[in-house]
Formats: sequence, structure tokens, C-alpha cells
Amino acid sequence: MSDLRDAAMRSKAWPFEMARQLAKRYDAAPPEKGHVLFETGYGPSGLPHIGTFGEVARTTMIRRAFEAISDIPTRLICFSDDMDGMRKVPENVPQQEMMRENLQLPLTSVPDPFGTHDSFGDHNNAMLRRFLDTFGFEYEFVSATEFYKSGQFDDTLLRACERYDDIMHVMLASLREERQQSYSCFLPIHPETGRVLYVPIKHVDAKDGTVTFDDETGREWTLPVTGGNVKLQWKPDFGARWAALDVDFEMYGKDHSTNTPIYDRICEILGGKKPEHFTYELFLDQHGEKISKSKGNGLTIDEWLTYASTESLSYFMYQKPKTAKRMYFDVIPRAMDEYHQQLRAYPDQDWDKRLANPVHHIHSGDVPESRMVVPFSMLLNLASVSGATDKDGLWGFIRRYAPDASPETHPDLDAAAGYAVRYFQDFVAPERQFRTPEPQERAALEDLATRLRAWDGGLDAEELQSMVFAVGKDHGFEPLRDWFRALYETLLGQSQGPRFGGFIALYGVEETIALIDAALADRLTA
Repeated sequence: MSDLRDAAMRSKAWPFEMARQLAKRYDAAPPEKGHVLFETGYGPSGLPHIGTFGEVARTTMIRRAFEAISDIPTRLICFSDDMDGMRKVPENVPQQEMMRENLQLPLTSVPDPFGTHDSFGDHNNAMLRRFLDTFGFEYEFVSATEFYKSGQFDDTLLRACERYDDIMHVMLASLREERQQSYSCFLPIHPETGRVLYVPIKHVDAKDGTVTFDDETGREWTLPVTGGNVKLQWKPDFGARWAALDVDFEMYGKDHSTNTPIYDRICEILGGKKPEHFTYELFLDQHGEKISKSKGNGLTIDEWLTYASTESLSYFMYQKPKTAKRMYFDVIPRAMDEYHQQLRAYPDQDWDKRLANPVHHIHSGDVPESRMVVPFSMLLNLASVSGATDKDGLWGFIRRYAPDASPETHPDLDAAAGYAVRYFQDFVAPERQFRTPEPQERAALEDLATRLRAWDGGLDAEELQSMVFAVGKDHGFEPLRDWFRALYETLLGQSQGPRFGGFIALYGVEETIALIDAALADRLTA
């Protein structure tokens, strides 16, 4: 354990760098509350998306890294801002007209368009918890509605009344002049309509803890700021939440980074200590646009898990969090294969390299063995050429290549076979374009088929790869990658592919000969 802690204290892996920064917060003395508090925020205005998962996954990686270098206990709170007013109707939910009729109601007061929960906010919170539980995260869920209405936030709200002018000074400096005229950090909840009101506050009574305002019809109201009668605007709410909960760490996307000084200052005004931050780059869809809950663009969590493992998604999230990442279906195969490459490397690495290996952070140091004796990309190509419609169709080939493998002994391989068939059917098959071999390519393919017919070297992938390589050289391909591209485009219908020797070993020598014959006869293009 001392070797691990020593390596963790010098590791350049970003979770450990952030953990060491957080540990300095309590160099002088441990926290009075008895633990270090990590927080992630969720705005349930739309269905949870992969960016939400990434925030919790990355925070958990930092939390576990902190636990490796410190003996201070930790907690993780997932806070849902479900008291926020619904400002627009998400495009990807049913009952659009009903939803429009409930604009500006708190999300936990909007009827659930799916008809499964008490409110739209409750529905989205349940979706959030379901996917957090799917990934086995250890967390505590907190609803803003409950937080406000139960009185847990009352002391902070009363302090916000007392220090209203200080908060407003910070906020007004960040706003355009026209917005300054009507802005207040308090948003009253209308006593009759239940809607969140964006109206000027006429008077704040710090002694009584009340706010006075006129609603849209000109009627004057005075409400206590406690008990869920008002909520804070989202920027003040950030800082107030940090102060109320004594948050030590929160990460958020780059789009929040310009607001960090505002959040921090409001936290301090309300008597808190600003937390440590980590800002990550945004996730982009296939068109390079930011993933949005309301638009529903980009990948959903369920979509990723239809085609790949949970660990591959965690691997994707670990990689370069400070770099914007395009997140669409075509990133999945690479994430699957690289994850297992790192798993295989882990047992033979020293502690320094292990702590820099993504799988250490994905599995909190309890790293399993990879049983993926066939790469995911190879399974995709096997599904392509074999016409398999389910994973059982691939296992005949897998068993010949790896006789000791079975669905029972290699469950990750079994699951990957199912993912590969689904991914092929949905994304590869519709895009495949086989082409007719050109004269040089045709001669080389005929030669390859001839050599395979005479082959007696078994299913040794490296020996087969050397033979394929030799055919390309003998037929004058320069650069040699043009030969392999020709194999992929004429035999697999795509511009990239696997190490072809490994493909032959998996698919079979006779089957590969038949595939080449089909390409030479133009049956694949048909």
C-alpha cells in the first residue's frame, strides 16, 4: 500500500493531479464535517445524456484517487436542480402541447409526459439514478425541490437576504444594462399559479426574511424566502449550494468556466469556502455541435450500451478530459478495443505505469483480467463476412480460433460478439460499398487465393500476416498499405480493416478463399 501511495503522490495522471490539489485544502487540519464532499450537478430539463455520465464518472475517478493518497473519508452528492422552471419544451419528449401549457413551472410540478412518474422532474431524476446505478456509482442523490422545501436550505437563504446587496453587486457587474433593471437573485414561486417568476424584487426584508414583488398582473406579494417559496437564480444557486453543503470539489463543462469567479464569490459572501474546480471540454455530436439535453443530439447512454460495454464508455470518458471530443457511434469500436488493450497491459506494468493506465481509474484499482481473445474490430468484420444475425453465429468461428473459449469462460467476449452483430447491422452494413478489383489488385488476389489453397501452416495469425504481406510486395504495391486497402475495399466493403492475417485465422482459410473468389467474380458488388 505504501508503494501505491508513493506512486500516487508523483503520478501525472489527471485524477491524481486533481486529488493532490484537493488534498492541499486540508494540509493544516481535516475538515470539521468529517469528510471531503464531492458534488455533481444535474439539470433535469431533459433526459440524462452521456455528458451527465461523464461528469459523475470523472468525479468518481478523482474521488478514488483522493482516497489513495488521503485517509479522510469522502462522500459524493449528485444534486438535481429540479426546482428550476421549465423554460422550453425538450424536442425529444411526447405530449408537446401539454408540456407547452406548463412552461415556467418547476420541473417537479410539470406533469410527466411519459406517464410513469409524478412529474417530469421525477421522471428525469429516476432516469439519472437508473443509469448511475447501472454503472455502480457510489453516490447520494439530492433533489433541489426537497432541499428547498424541507428547510435544509433555509439558513443559507436567510443569509442571502442579509447579504442581498453584496450578492447583487457581484451579479449586476456581470449583466448587460437592460438585464440589470429587472434582475434579482431571488425567483419567487407564484402562490397561485406555482410558476417560477422572473420579476424585479421591490423589497428584501433581511429581518423578516421576506421578499416583496409584483406579479405579471401587477398584484403585490410578500413571501418568505424559506420553505420553498422562492428559489435562487442558477448562478447564485451554484455558489449558495456550495456554501450550504460545504462542497469541496465540483467539476463542470467549459461553458461554465467564465462564471467560476461568480460562483466562488457568492459562496464566500454566504460564508462558505469556494471548492476546488475541474473544467472539462464539451462533448460534440457528429456535426461538431455541443450535445444538448433538449435537442437530444449525440449519443444517449442507452445507445452506447446497446453496442458496447459500460467499461468502454468509462474508458472514453477518461481520455483527455481537457480536449473537446466528438461523441458519435463511430467512436465505439476503437474505445472497446483500446480498453481491452489497456487491460491486457496492466498486470505487467509497475505502479507508475499502472496509475497512468485508464483501467486503474475505471475500476478503482481492482482491475479485472481481459478475456477478449478476439478484438472487437475483428468481430465486426467477422459479422460482416459471415452474415451472422446473432452472437451464436460468431461463436463457431471463435471456437475454431480459440478452442478453449466459451460464452461461460469468456463472458466479456460473449457480450462483445452480441454488440458486434448489432453494431454491424445498424451502422456498417448500410454504409458498405464493395468495389471491383483493379488489374493489379486482381492479380494479387488470385495469387493470395492460390497460396491459401496450398497453405499448411494452420491458423497462425502472424504467419498468415507474413504471407499476405509477401503477396503485396511481390505484386509491387507501393506503399504497401495500398494492398491492404484493396483487401478491405474489395473483400469487406470498407476502407479500413483488421490485420488481415488475424482475420484469416479467425474466419478460416477455406472461407477466405471463397470470399476472394466471390470478389473476383463480382458477386460482392452485386
